[in-house]
Amino acid sequence: MPRFPGRQWWRRRSPPPPGIRVRLTLFVVLCTAILAGALCTVMVLLFHQRALDAAEQALDQQGRRVLAQAATGTLPGGLIYTGGRELVQVIGPDGGVYAASAPMLGYPPVPSGPDAAVIERDIRRDGRSCRVRAPGDGCHLVTEYRTQTVGGPVTVYALARVPDLLPDPALAALLLLGVPLLAGLAGAGTCLTAGRALRPVERIRAELDEITATDLERRVPVPPQHDEIRRLADSVNATLDRLEAAVAKQRGFVSDVSHELRTPLTGLRMELELALADPEADDLRETLAATLRNADRLQAVLEDLFALVRLDTHQMGSEPVDLHELTDTEVLRRPRRSRVRVEADGPVVVHGGRAELARLLTNLIDNADRHAESTVSIRLSTEPGEVVVEVVDDGPGIAPEDRGRVFERFTRLAEGRHHDAGSTGLGLAISRDIAAAHGGSLILTDRLDGERGARFVLRLPE
Repeated sequence: MPRFPGRQWWRRRSPPPPGIRVRLTLFVVLCTAILAGALCTVMVLLFHQRALDAAEQALDQQGRRVLAQAATGTLPGGLIYTGGRELVQVIGPDGGVYAASAPMLGYPPVPSGPDAAVIERDIRRDGRSCRVRAPGDGCHLVTEYRTQTVGGPVTVYALARVPDLLPDPALAALLLLGVPLLAGLAGAGTCLTAGRALRPVERIRAELDEITATDLERRVPVPPQHDEIRRLADSVNATLDRLEAAVAKQRGFVSDVSHELRTPLTGLRMELELALADPEADDLRETLAATLRNADRLQAVLEDLFALVRLDTHQMGSEPVDLHELTDTEVLRRPRRSRVRVEADGPVVVHGGRAELARLLTNLIDNADRHAESTVSIRLSTEPGEVVVEVVDDGPGIAPEDRGRVFERFTRLAEGRHHDAGSTGLGLAISRDIAAAHGGSLILTDRLDGERGARFVLRLPE
């Protein structure tokens, strides 16, 4: 299929969408233009109505004055002097023009011709007509007055051209220029205000663009105003604090993993090199056994690492688990160097991942078995809303100042290092993480009977 480089270039070079300031400015300009246009329309209608009211009032006064003259018999025939450009016409009893103002001289009677009936109905309906013949283009306001004189009925018509929507040119120019002027001023003010308000956001963005994994100690600037942007900057800095701590923890974890894996790999390599150097040696079985132990150590580290990954991604099931039955299974799964005693009043059921809870109990039992002198006691009980599991050994115990450190990853205390020869240093850390993932807790405290040894207390919600 042929390709079109020009079209692809156009897609790649398409302009970015407008920013917040541009969109906000356009929105304000549009709203201001609409509101200003509506306001101008209302003002035009008000001014037009005012002009109509003034014209109708003038017509009423003029018509009544002429009507009064006709009623008293003082109205001269022919030309009526009105003192201005008023349009007045008097229809005599014979239906002809009896008198008229100067501008109306020579014009036929207002309701005349083939459309006379239509014109008369039009006038009577709303006081204006577009059919009469009078000076000026367009429609006219018409008032009609009738009176009875000695010579017969007389009708007076006073007319005026309907005022334009914008009779004043200066007002029209002001209204026409006011809409874009107001919209432009509102847009300029919005653009300046939005630019000033978003300037700290731009500085935050520029600082974030420069922050990399090698300089996570940098922070975005915090504006002095106590507003949403300041809260945004505080949230970003708090996120960077957590990110820096997580990266530091990850780097330390990778370093610890490298160290822990290096030891069994080094032993494994050394044993294999010795076996290759002297394949006919009598201690080949011992060499293979040592190799297998190093491989088991390596496998244990990898399994613990996989458990940590599952905990970090929260990949665990949720099902009813009887901790009493699960504890018996883990105790009998392989031989122990100490005598393990399990005490429970009956089934102790919690909801969680069976595999994760089995690993938690196994880690606690193995840890107690490594440090115990002769006996490990496991007590399972229930309290309101939670289940309590106590794992107690009669070993040397742990000093109070070191009890928090035993839950750190790859931590081995110096005084108990010979007991942890087969440990990966991750068991207790994994156990606490599993307990936390199930909404529980795991602590290390003194034995209740005052004897020496360690007492781990696990609490899980029912």
